[in-house]
Amino acid sequence: MRHGDKINNLGRKTAHRKALLSNLTCQLIEHKRITTTLAKAKALRVYAEPLINRSKVDNMNNRRVVFAKLQDKEAIKELFGVVSDKIADRPGGYTRIIKLPTRAGDAADMAMIELVDFNELYTKDSAEKEGKKTRRSRRAGGAAKAATTTAAPAAETAAPAAKTEATPEVPVAEDTEETTA
Repeated sequence: MRHGDKINNLGRKTAHRKALLSNLTCQLIEHKRITTTLAKAKALRVYAEPLINRSKVDNMNNRRVVFAKLQDKEAIKELFGVVSDKIADRPGGYTRIIKLPTRAGDAADMAMIELVDFNELYTKDSAEKEGKKTRRSRRAGGAAKAATTTAAPAAETAAPAAKTEATPEVPVAEDTEETTA
């Protein structure tokens, strides 16, 4: 029985699993997006997010703790430099897992794991939405619809006034035609 055993061993011994997760985390930090199996991606999220959270406070202790897990100086520089600047205001949830089609060779469930703040597709949309700040109601249109309906009759009443001013010119032209006939 495996009561209370929450870690996914990924079919590896402890040292192999730690090395695998360390290497995957270094590659995730370096490339910002990697493709792997779904089980590895879920295990990587649990392993990497506390390390990414430590990068918010750049001090010697946090660097040493993260280096003890990753053993890669370039990944540490990238994590405490570029990545920590982007995630400074985010309270958590630094990674996103997107499921992909199964692998052709062995039908393994595949997934793409990425750092959330580095995907331009989602960040551009959120930046545009923050700029608009529109309110929506349950009713279709709400007050905006009422404003357009009141503005439309006002425009129609202004148009007939312009037509009445143009109508005296038309009868004058008709009168001249009648006198010539």
